[in-house]
Amino acid sequence: MVSTQSETRTARAVARYLRIAPRKARLVVDLVRGKNVQEALAILKFTPRAASPLVEKVLRSAIANAENNHNMDVDKLYIKEIYVDEGPTLKRWHPRAQGRAFSIFKRTSHITVVLAER
Repeated sequence: MVSTQSETRTARAVARYLRIAPRKARLVVDLVRGKNVQEALAILKFTPRAASPLVEKVLRSAIANAENNHNMDVDKLYIKEIYVDEGPTLKRWHPRAQGRAFSIFKRTSHITVVLAER
């Protein structure tokens, strides 16, 4: 069997159990999907959201993995895949009036970044 597509090398990094809701992290991740890594880092630096530094840290880790483990050229890298999965939810209780309890869900996220060369 002969493959018509050339085999592309990829590098990945995963950050697990981050204490931010996946819905909030996905807003930031959607901004950088498909971009060059330099452009993505610039976008993340100036995005005023709590998830921005977390996504930036995972992206920098993926860049380091590509450079050191796979001998890839950093200038040619782009974000092939980036996604946020839901992690385990911490369930907490907040006391309310007349002995009632109000549930609080502290959600966690797993952020995955996959880089490839153009």
